[in-house]
Amino acid sequence: MAKTPNNLVATFSIVGFDPNTGELGVATQSKFLGVGAVVPWAEANVGAVATQSLANTAFGPDGLALLREGKTAQEALDVLVKNDPDAAMRQVGIVDFNGNSATYTGDSCYDWAGGRAGKNYAAQGNILVGEDTVTAMADTFEETEGQTLAERLLACLHAAQKAGGDKRGMQSAAMFIVKEKGGYGGYNDRYLDLRVDEHETPIDELERIYRLHQLYFNRTKEENIVEIDNEKKEALSEKLVELGFLKKGGDFDEAFRNFIHTENFEEREQEEGKIDLELYSYIVGK
Repeated sequence: MAKTPNNLVATFSIVGFDPNTGELGVATQSKFLGVGAVVPWAEANVGAVATQSLANTAFGPDGLALLREGKTAQEALDVLVKNDPDAAMRQVGIVDFNGNSATYTGDSCYDWAGGRAGKNYAAQGNILVGEDTVTAMADTFEETEGQTLAERLLACLHAAQKAGGDKRGMQSAAMFIVKEKGGYGGYNDRYLDLRVDEHETPIDELERIYRLHQLYFNRTKEENIVEIDNEKKEALSEKLVELGFLKKGGDFDEAFRNFIHTENFEEREQEEGKIDLELYSYIVGK
């Protein structure tokens, strides 16, 4: 086999749609620096696109524009491939806002390369250990209904890596999900835009960052609001002293409030004397 081009995005990806929430997104892992800057594209109420192999990044915005015009995922893909003289080296997955999907692997993509599309998802990969990687992504997406789209996409990445993954190894991972007014403060549609640009275990790191995102930006569930009893206050005080927010004999409530505001946990802040259990577990390490 000829030498692999340096600019080849050897990767696997899963493009997905959740019709219950309207979320659209892409999750991907690659032996490539900063895969999140290349592969995933999505627009709320329109669709999502993954472009890889000898990636044509114009496939992202152009594919979304075609979907916006009313074309299905397959129709949009057909146009992209037809108009690209290097289509034989491209790999693409598309899902539209109706759950239609399509995947394409050019004849000149490096083995193993291929994809599988089903209702609400498209899975694809190139330079893989084998077909099992794509099969694992597709099967996992189909078997994880009831979870959030982010959780399903992460589960797909884990399953793909366990099944063999990219035969050149791991380097970066990303997850990009949009939904109408799903961004910070409801001011835009960028619900999740998480990237691990360089890491020994990028999928694990992506999941860690995702869990932090949920902690920082999700609101407290009513059933998770509890009183700060003596046991919890003692454990919190020890941690606040360790972190430099509380001096021995100092005001606990003031120190805890300063911690909340310094660490950007305002979404989890409760009235004085109460705490979010998820935040408590994070602080004390339980």
